This record gives sequence, C-alpha cells and structure tokens, in this order.
Amino acid sequence: MLLQLYKNAYSGLSRSSWYLSLVMFINRSGTMVVPFITIYCTQQLHFSITQAGYIMAIFGLGSITGGFIGGKITDKIGFYDLQVFALFAGGLFFILLGFQKTFLTLAMGTFVLSVCNDSFRPANSTAIAYYSTDDNKTRSYSLNRLAVNLGWAFGGAIGGFLASINYHLLFWVDGCTNMLAAIMLLKLMPRVKTVKHHHNNADLQRASSPYRDHVYLLFIGLVVVFATCFFQLFSMQPVFYKTQWHFSERFIGFLMALNGVLICVIEMILIHNLDGKRHPLRYISIGVMMVGVGFVILNILPASVWVAILVVIAITIGEIMSMPFINSFWIVRTTAYNRGQYAALYSMSWSAAQIMAPTIGSQVISYSGYPMLWWVLGVMCAFSSLGFLMLYKFNYAESAPKDLKAHVHQNN
Repeated sequence: MLLQLYKNAYSGLSRSSWYLSLVMFINRSGTMVVPFITIYCTQQLHFSITQAGYIMAIFGLGSITGGFIGGKITDKIGFYDLQVFALFAGGLFFILLGFQKTFLTLAMGTFVLSVCNDSFRPANSTAIAYYSTDDNKTRSYSLNRLAVNLGWAFGGAIGGFLASINYHLLFWVDGCTNMLAAIMLLKLMPRVKTVKHHHNNADLQRASSPYRDHVYLLFIGLVVVFATCFFQLFSMQPVFYKTQWHFSERFIGFLMALNGVLICVIEMILIHNLDGKRHPLRYISIGVMMVGVGFVILNILPASVWVAILVVIAITIGEIMSMPFINSFWIVRTTAYNRGQYAALYSMSWSAAQIMAPTIGSQVISYSGYPMLWWVLGVMCAFSSLGFLMLYKFNYAESAPKDLKAHVHQNN
C-alpha cells in the first residue's frame, strides 16, 4: 500500500524533470556556506551579531539584483545557457569568498556571489515549467524541491561535520558542487534554444508585466512577510541554538538535515493527494500558520534536544503545506512570453526576505533578545496566513479547483 502511494506520487513526470532535479540535488548537496555564515562570521571572524546580519542582508540584496537580471535574460535568450553560466560562475565565487576575512571584502564578495547565484533561480523555475505539463506542474516543482531538500539534508549534515573541523572547507565544497552541477546539466540535457513562437493573440494579451497584475503583487507581498519569517531558520536560529541552547555544530547540522529528510519522505505523497482538491491559497494559509507555531514553540517549551526536533517538525510541515502551492499559484498566472519576469519577481520576493530576515532578526535580538524575536515571527506568520486566506475569499472563493486556471486567466 505504501509503495503504491509512492509509485502514484512519482509517476507521469518527464525524464527531463528528473534530470533537472538530479542536477539540483548535486548543486544543493554542497549548500553549506549560507546556513553557517552567521556562525562563521561571529565565531571565526569575530564579527558582531549585527555585522553578521548585515552580511546576510547584503546576500539578499544581491539576490534581488540577480533575480531581476536573471528574469530578463531568461525571457530574452532562454533558460538553458543562463543556468550553466550561473552554476559555473557561482562555484568560482564561492571558493573566492572563503579567502575574504574583513567585513568590507566579505560584504563585496557576498554581493557579487549572490547576484551570480540567484540569476539561476528564474531560469530554473522556467525550465521546470517547460519540462512539465498542466497536470503535473505542482508535482514537478515538488520533485525539484525534494531534490533541493535531499541535497540540503546531505549538505547540512556534512556541513556541520566540516564546520567542526575547518570552516574554510565549506566554501570549497559549495563551489565544487556548483561546478559539478553545471557539468551534469551539460551532459544530461541537450541545449534548449530560444524558439520564436507564432504569436497567439490570446497569449499576447495575457503576456503583460507582472508589475501590473494586482492580485499577483498582493500575493508577492504576503510571500515576502512569510519568507522573512522562514529565513530565520537559516540565519538567526542556528546562532540561537549555538549561543543560547549551546548545541554543537554537528547537532545544528543534523537539525538542518532532518528538515530535508522529512520533506523527502512526506512531501510528494502529500502533494499528490492534496493537489486539486482545494485552492492552493487555502493550503498556503494553513502551512504559513504552522511555521509560525514552530517558532513560538521556542518560547513555550524548555531548551532541549527534543524541543528543537519538535520545532523542526512543525516548521517542516508548514513548509510542505505552503511552498509547493506557492509555486503552483504563480506559475498558472504566466504564459511562455512572460514566465521569466514572473519567476524573477517571485525570486526577488524571497531575495527581499533574505535582506529583511537577518536585518530584522539581528535588530530585535540586539534590543529585546531572542524570545521577542520568536513572538514577532509568530505574529508575522499569523498576519501572512490571514492575508492568504483573505486573498482566496475575495478572489477565488466561488471558483472550483478544476476551474482555477480559467479563472486566473480571466483576472489577467
């Protein structure tokens, strides 16, 4: 019975979708620098918590720039070449970043790396849509997320082990896996050239800028609020576990790995059974609220290994319930002519959150301590959850799930 559930969840996806996910798995297996950068800055380079927050904010600023540029390039030349370039160049910049020891040089290197690295995101999102069908787009994005999180599980666990030996190793592994992913992309998938489509009048009418799509803009605003909370999982929470609960880097790496493992075991089956039964915004609202509950638990229950694991479980369930449907919501609003720009704005929303998360987090910690931060995140998640629910009620409450696409097209 269980094997049949897994078989049903994974069937019907294209070979290219599997190859693209394999490339993503290799890339994310080396994701070690970002989760440990705040600990690296404070423990190895002896920066203040505020300076460490600024480094993460600069990373987010570079992400916004890279996402915007990546979206423009994707719509002009296609997604294939940009993915290869971003992976190769990002790998080189990760290695170079490990040699930067001052705040100024680390900040400059972080910005350049982030611009390059995040120009990959709109191209990758567009590629997933290209290799999927209308019936399996949500599962195709879930498969990609599975690869990301399985890689994250490996990277988090190995990263915690390497950090306990020498932090400099993180930069080398992250850089090398980036370049290996680019090589795998070149080997496994043929180059996709930009195709000049015969313009369809209906498509052209819908190929408007995402900046004029008011429903989408409101949706993006709510995503920023949620993502600002979610990113505390990788920016301030590791420092909290190290300095307040006195966990080792290895155990912190285990917690990050647990998040990825749970997603790999649960998400595809859950999405296969939920997709199409209710509107995506309803699932998103539930998931966002669960993430907020996870952060608040840190204030309610005493410090212990089991509480930290419970927090990971709560946040992971919320992530599973929200993020795949966040992807499916925005992709259904696009056409082949504007998908890169929509993907760019979506990517930029997460990048903006990368700026806000460490900035807000470090400032709240500096003035009021960690307990206040967890309460603030709980309130922000509740606000975002309610916002997604209201967006559903005012725009889609009378539409059946099977009519979602037609309904959205009418709104464009």
